[in-house]
Amino acid sequence: MATVRDKHGHFVSNLTKDDFVLDEDGRPQSIRYFSQETDVPLTLGLLVDTSGSQIRLLELERNASRSFLNQMLRENKDVAFIVQFDHEVDLLQGLTTSREKLASGIEQIQPSERPHLNSGNTPGPGGGNGGPGRHGGGYGGGGGTLLYDAVFLAGDEDELMKKQKGRKAVIILSDGVDRGSKVGIETAIAAAQRADTVVYSILFRSEEHHDYGDFGHRGGMGGRHGGGGQQRRPQEEDRPDGKKILERISRETGGRLFEVSKKETLEQIYQQIQEELRNQYSLGYTPDKNSGLGYHHITLTAKQKELKTQTREGYYADR
Repeated sequence: MATVRDKHGHFVSNLTKDDFVLDEDGRPQSIRYFSQETDVPLTLGLLVDTSGSQIRLLELERNASRSFLNQMLRENKDVAFIVQFDHEVDLLQGLTTSREKLASGIEQIQPSERPHLNSGNTPGPGGGNGGPGRHGGGYGGGGGTLLYDAVFLAGDEDELMKKQKGRKAVIILSDGVDRGSKVGIETAIAAAQRADTVVYSILFRSEEHHDYGDFGHRGGMGGRHGGGGQQRRPQEEDRPDGKKILERISRETGGRLFEVSKKETLEQIYQQIQEELRNQYSLGYTPDKNSGLGYHHITLTAKQKELKTQTREGYYADR
């Protein structure tokens, strides 16, 4: 999948395969399959961070996500699933075309009750026949924010992205900080790449809750900031750079990073993602027989120099 923009950032949707140059590991390739993907079924995953740093933003995320799914998904054609993650990875709603079920899944987005650290096999709200359920069959229980495990689960599970055809995209709402995942960022990205899934990341900076309206001032954990002096913040060297983490996941899978701010609201970001998903090209080629197994780097450019092409950086050949 690829999107193309002009120098003003506008989508370009009238190109043909002869307008592109494709290389694999520096070797030119012939584009054998080409289409515009406006009418191809879409599989969409929503991964919502419900850790402590994001709690006060959840109502905002629920409302915007509900509206986005209603506008984006075409009835009886597109499917979606909903996952929340904090110290566990919970499948709240497995793949479905039902807007009612998705709305119900969004309403379930809330911080999980803190279990004992080794309680890793309790079925979650999405368990049973609906999908992997809590931990995705063994994820979680590490006492952190399992971002990488959530991305891995979305890409690696047969019931989610792995076996689906057509366009596939995941949207992450998080501050990008992972603590406690069983897999690393490379493994998470590889799972998304193997599943041909584009990852869009929406960054909420936890230290800037006040920028998102009243949600930064309501109840919950607000009492920690009063009375006893200023709350101690982690030292910069102790805290990973969530923006760089999310940017890497999105860049290497062909997606984009967005950052919520006063100038760019969550609703506006969702609108941009919606427009991008409706302005994609699909290109395919047959790799050289001697290209070998493992990871292969892809470079896709438009022949018109002023056009900017966005696509994933590579793929894994497993056989």
